[in-house]
Amino acid sequence: MPKLTDEYEELRKTVEAFARDVVAPVIGDLYEREEFPYDIVRQMGAMGLFGLPISEEYGGMGGDYFALCLALEELARVDSSVSITVEAAVSLGAMPIYRFGTAEQRAEWLPRLTSGEMLGAFGLTEPGGGSDVPGGMRTTAVLDGDEWVINGTKAFITNSGTDITGVIGVAAITGERAGGKKEISTILVPAGTPGLTVARKYSKVGWNCSDTRGLSFDDCRVPARNLLGERGRGYAQFLQTLDEGRIAIAALSVGLAQGCVDESLRYVRERRAFGHPIGHYQAIQFKIADMEVRTHTARLAYYHAAEKMLAGEPFKKEAAIAKLVAGDAAMDNARDATQIFGGYGFMNEYPVGRFYRDAKILEIGEGTSEVQRMLIARELGLGDL
Repeated sequence: MPKLTDEYEELRKTVEAFARDVVAPVIGDLYEREEFPYDIVRQMGAMGLFGLPISEEYGGMGGDYFALCLALEELARVDSSVSITVEAAVSLGAMPIYRFGTAEQRAEWLPRLTSGEMLGAFGLTEPGGGSDVPGGMRTTAVLDGDEWVINGTKAFITNSGTDITGVIGVAAITGERAGGKKEISTILVPAGTPGLTVARKYSKVGWNCSDTRGLSFDDCRVPARNLLGERGRGYAQFLQTLDEGRIAIAALSVGLAQGCVDESLRYVRERRAFGHPIGHYQAIQFKIADMEVRTHTARLAYYHAAEKMLAGEPFKKEAAIAKLVAGDAAMDNARDATQIFGGYGFMNEYPVGRFYRDAKILEIGEGTSEVQRMLIARELGLGDL
C-alpha cells in the first residue's frame, strides 16, 4: 500500500482520534433516537473537515480530495451517518459551487459551507428517476424575467432538512436541445425560499443519524444569477460530481469494512466458547482474514482512483471500480462481522449491528453496483458493440 505523506498521516490520525474519542461514545444513542448529530457536526466544522479540499481563500483547508477521503474513511470506521453527512456536504453541496460557481456565488456560500456553520445539499434524484437521471427528470425551471421559477419533486436528498441546511443545488429541465433532448441546468436554491417544501425525514433502514428527505418546488422563485455554471451544463456537472463522489463513497465504504475488522478482532479475543477464545478457531480466523483482504483491496482501489484524479488523468473507470469493490467489501464484511458476533450482532447496542444496517446503501447510493459495472464495461469499449 502506498505510504501516506506525513501531512496525510497526521490528518488521518487526528480524525481517527476524533471518531474514537468523540463520536464513538455518543453515536449509538443518537442512532437509536434517529437524531442528527449537531454537536458532532459543529466540532467537525471547527476541525476544518468541511473545507478539506477547498482553498483557504474561501475558508477551506487548502487540501485535496484525497484528504477528504482519508477523513471519510476514519469517520466511517465508527459511524457512517457522520461520514455521509460530511461527504454529502462537501462533495455534493460545496464542491459544485467551488468547481462551477461564479466569484460572487463562491464568496456568498463557501465560507459558511467550509466552516460547517451551514450544510449544502444537491437535489438530483427524483421519485420516478433512479439511475436514469435525465430520462426520469420532471423538475422544470423557467426563466421569468430575472427569476427562475422551479416546479417539481426530488427524493432521497441528504442534508436537505437540517436546522443548518443553507443551500440546495437543484438539477432542473430548463429547455430542450436539438433532437428533443432535455436541457438540464443546476440552480442554487437557498433554504427557506418560498415555494420550497421540505418533507418529513424518511424512516430508513440505516444511516439513522443522517438527514435524508424529499423536496418539492411549487412556483419556487430564485434570482436568475443563481444559475450554477453555464445553462444546459447541469448534467455534465452532475456526471463530474458523481465521478469524484464515487471515490469518496468508496473511502466511506472502506471505513465501514475496516470497522467490521476492528470490532471483530476485539470480540474474538474476548468471547470464549468450548474452552477457548473464539479467535482460536480456524473458521473464525479465515472469516476475518477474508474481511481484511476485502478491506485492503478496496482501499488500494480508491487510493488509485484518487491518485489518477489528482494527477488530472481520466479516472471514470477507476472510480467505478473503487465504488463497486468497496461497496461489496462493506456489505460482505458487515454480514461476516454480524455472524461472528452471533446473537449480539443482531443487537443495535453493538456497532456491527449498525454497520450491517448501514452497509446496504453503499451498493445503491451514488450509482448502484449495476451502474458501476455498466460504466466499467463502457470504458472498456463494450458499450457500442
